[in-house]
Amino acid sequence: MAQVIGVRFREVGKVYYFDPLDNKFEKGDHVIVETVRGMECGEVALENSEVSDEEIVKPLKSVVRRATEADLKIVEENRKKEQEAFDICLQKIADHGLDMMKLVNVEYAFDGKKILFYYTSDVRVDFRELVKDLARVFRTRIELRQIGVRDGSKMLGGLGICGRPFCCSQFLDDFVPVSIKMAKEQNLSLNPIKISGVCGRLMCCLKYEQDAYEDAVKRMPKNDSFVLTPDGPGNVSDVNLLKETVNVRLDDRPENARCYRNCEVCVLRSGKGSRDGIAIPDKRPER
Repeated sequence: MAQVIGVRFREVGKVYYFDPLDNKFEKGDHVIVETVRGMECGEVALENSEVSDEEIVKPLKSVVRRATEADLKIVEENRKKEQEAFDICLQKIADHGLDMMKLVNVEYAFDGKKILFYYTSDVRVDFRELVKDLARVFRTRIELRQIGVRDGSKMLGGLGICGRPFCCSQFLDDFVPVSIKMAKEQNLSLNPIKISGVCGRLMCCLKYEQDAYEDAVKRMPKNDSFVLTPDGPGNVSDVNLLKETVNVRLDDRPENARCYRNCEVCVLRSGKGSRDGIAIPDKRPER
């Protein structure tokens, strides 16, 4: 076990562990730490805690110092410079005819020795001349970093089709894999417009209830299963995973399906839809 604090460098970003060096930090404190990008000012998201060695990316770097008022003033000034740099970069992109680039965000390093420009693009972009032009303007190290559309939406923020702010810009520290299989198991429309977010990718919220659906699928009969109900045998015509009910077309009344709770039916043959060779029990499931 190791004593660490968790530091976040963006409002809704990944939390990184640092050695507090016997100092006590509270959530919301600001600290100066050394990262692969140089000196950075971050906010404490996890106060002093003990974590297992497996959770730590070694070598574990230490906190340089607690942020002072002067440090926080530098951070505030950098935020103002970022907006100016964003506008200048937009103009330079237009001047160089790089219409395929969509500038998303700009970040100034804490010490001002580097500026990062984040952009999205569907094609490979030759931005060498753009970098040279930006370096002449800002006279510091310039880095252009291409990011995915999901990361771009996380940085920009906005409202989803549910009317609420993007989950990724509110509380998701990292993205989780989402597949079309999840939409199928949840009986959702496979229309890409209805199950995709503003970023154009499958909505992250498909993952939220997936475990519950997978558990229900294991317990519920499949479509076309041959089952025994309190009213007699029949075939499952529809399954509602949320309500945990099934619609069954009874053998003696196949024209109208009847609804039963999962606990009321007994599966005699899973997914086959046939009673051939199956002995029907005399005792029917109790209601």
